[in-house]
Amino acid sequence: MTRTPRAPGRRTAAAVALACALTATVQTPARAEPEPATLTEVRDRIERLYHHAEAATDKYNAAGEKVSAKKKRVRGLDARVTATETRLTRLTSLAGAAARAQYRGGGLPAEAQFVLTGDPERALDTASVARQAQQATQRVLTALAETRGKLEKQRASADNELRELRSERKKMAAHRKTIEKRIATAEATEARLSEEQRRRLAALDKEKADEAQAKWVETGVLDKAGKADRDDRDDTGENSAGRKALAFATRQLGKPYVWGAEGPDSYDCSGLTSQAWLDAGVAIPRTSQEQWRLLHRVPVEDMRPGDLIIYNADATHVSLYLGDGEMIHAPRPGRSVTVAPAASMEILGVVRPDA
Repeated sequence: MTRTPRAPGRRTAAAVALACALTATVQTPARAEPEPATLTEVRDRIERLYHHAEAATDKYNAAGEKVSAKKKRVRGLDARVTATETRLTRLTSLAGAAARAQYRGGGLPAEAQFVLTGDPERALDTASVARQAQQATQRVLTALAETRGKLEKQRASADNELRELRSERKKMAAHRKTIEKRIATAEATEARLSEEQRRRLAALDKEKADEAQAKWVETGVLDKAGKADRDDRDDTGENSAGRKALAFATRQLGKPYVWGAEGPDSYDCSGLTSQAWLDAGVAIPRTSQEQWRLLHRVPVEDMRPGDLIIYNADATHVSLYLGDGEMIHAPRPGRSVTVAPAASMEILGVVRPDA
């Protein structure tokens, strides 16, 4: 049977089509997530991006705390190394002087000097002085050896701290890039919205917050919290430290959120809470996650003004409870320190810095 040859044009066209398809497959980047189609999806995406940015901000702040601690540690070690080097120089000089003195004395043992001298009483005095000199020299040499060993350990510790400091700085740089990238993506997503869409988005945010707050109020938690507040007041009718922290936070209303900031012109969420309580005379951890981990936890129904409300399952947001179901917080980039419903976000728990 004679085969009919296939037209070369068809073969070429098929090859070109296949090549184009493969090229498109290789060159088209895979999207991390599909573009949002509805305003609700836009809102969810923006919230997710800012949440991830806030988590990275907590890591950035924690790394910053470690960098500060490492710097202090390195400065302390440097000072100790310098002091030990000074002592080593002095001991080396003393050891050299002792060796020269022994050399000038002939290096004879005290017993030999006793036999050779014509004055036994003087020989005894000389022997005693010689023994004291030998003992003093030995003490100097021992101290010299110990100081050298201590100096080597201090230098090794300082080198190790410096390496860890460089590592923490690299971590900070990595977290910074993550934060900036996620905030930029969130801002770009919002920038694509029309003015009408932005108004609807703001209304949607308020609706969600009001729904969450209403469900929270229905549980009766505010009635219990109000009683706890009254019971915890002192003779003047005030919760001293908590009220001072709130007074500080109130003075910051309207100042912008800036990640990593802790005042005086801008704050992130934990920067505001940590500075508020520091102003009240209580030093607390810098990050919301550490505040949740280390501070005394109280039941939500027992919270009082000034307590810190921790949000999200990963403890990435924090506010100060204002009372009457409201809180003061630094929300997110593009927003300012404000008063908002306490349950407008998912509450993880409450901590009391001055417990």
